[in-house]
This record gives sequence, C-alpha cells and structure tokens, in this order.
Amino acid sequence: MTPGSARASGNATHRRQDETVLTLVRHGETDWNRELRIQGSTDVPLNDLGIAQARAAGQGLAGCGYVAVYSSPQSRALQTARMIAEAIGAPSPVVYDDLRERSFGPAEGMTGPEIAASFPDGIPGQETRDAVVERALPVLEEIARRHRGEAVIVVTHGAVISSIVRRVSDNALPAAGEPILNLSLSHFTHAGEVLHLREFNVPSHDPELLTLDVVSAPAAQAHDAAGAASALPTTSRSTSSSAAADPAQV
Repeated sequence: MTPGSARASGNATHRRQDETVLTLVRHGETDWNRELRIQGSTDVPLNDLGIAQARAAGQGLAGCGYVAVYSSPQSRALQTARMIAEAIGAPSPVVYDDLRERSFGPAEGMTGPEIAASFPDGIPGQETRDAVVERALPVLEEIARRHRGEAVIVVTHGAVISSIVRRVSDNALPAAGEPILNLSLSHFTHAGEVLHLREFNVPSHDPELLTLDVVSAPAAQAHDAAGAASALPTTSRSTSSSAAADPAQV
C-alpha cells in the first residue's frame, strides 16, 4: 500500500465522488484510561464520562452524512458505536474482530511505570504494530469498497488507530508521545487501492465537526456536482488529555 498524505496543503481538500470517507473514532473513556492502565485485549467497559462522551459525539456527528457504523467487538468500543449509530440514525454497528485493540499480554492492567519496571527489555508476547496493521487494514479496505462514494464511522482503539496512522503517514504521525484522544476523529479517504489520511486526532467537540459535510451527490447528479464535492479538513491537531494517554499508544 502506498503511504497517504498526512498533511495536505491548503485549508481543505475535495474528494472525488467515488471516494469513501472512513472516520476512525476512538472509544470513550474507561476507568483504566483514567488510571493510565494498559487495556489491550482486556474487556473494560466505558465509565460514566465515557458514556457521556459517546452520546455527545453521536449528537455532533448526526447530520454529517454517515451511513453506517463499524466496531471492534470489545465493550468499550461497541458501547460507543451503538450510541453513535443510534444518534445518527444508522443501523446497528457491524462488528469485526480484527478491529480489536492490540494485545499486550502480561502488561495488561499495568501503568507505564509498572511496565517499565516489570519488563525493562520489552513486553514478552505483545502483538506487534505490524501485526495490528496486517489484520485491521484489510478490514478498512473491505469496508471502503463496500461503501464506495459514502461515509462511514469505524469505532476502534488507540493503538489500532495509531498503528494505521503510522503506516499511512510513513511514520510522520503521531508525534512522539502524542495520545489518540478518547472520541477523537481521524478522517481517511479511500478510492480504489490507497488509504489517505485527511485529518488526524480531531476532538469530537471541535466546532468544525458540526460543519463537516461528507454527503456524496447522488450518482445521477455526479456529473454536475464534480466541482462541489464534499470538503474535508486536512490539518493535524491534537490536545493533551491525561485520560487518553494510554501507554499502549506509545
């Protein structure tokens, strides 16, 4: 796969009518997020703040033109996906096991300092970033082909998103130590074979989200609408959040 452009020039980029928009969303906060404990394959549910975050994100995404929601099977992602799907009027989320979080074996449940003290030479048996990409990327490409010219939401996990972003941006993003925020949005487009990163790690409360128009013109109008294709922001922004600074992403 050819690496996509993580930082395009200009304020916005227009997508072709046959491009799919895939918006990767990190799940809402859990108690382990708040405690900065690595979660991995451990199934930790959303806490009260995480539930509120998911509901607010769903309200913000309503009316933006998304037609479907996909999700990791883990409860923190699936809870988030269900609330977003309900808010935007989409069918129940479709679950893909390969969207699950990166596995960290014996380090799960530990904080960063605990991991450093217990495994100074690296975590034995942890899943590699390459392995995460090799299972998750084909799922995203399958979803993109299924929804050619449409926009969909994919709810997954911090280490999955950061691994995909690293591959697509040729390791330009994320910056060192930069966390994937809970309920942040990373917009990709896909046309045929290449996944392009259009905007990375946008907080779901960002006011620009409310004006994001990802609706494609109907096929019958595509000829006349080529010059009015939907615009996607292209800047890369993030804000710090201790609750989102999962050591799994580092």
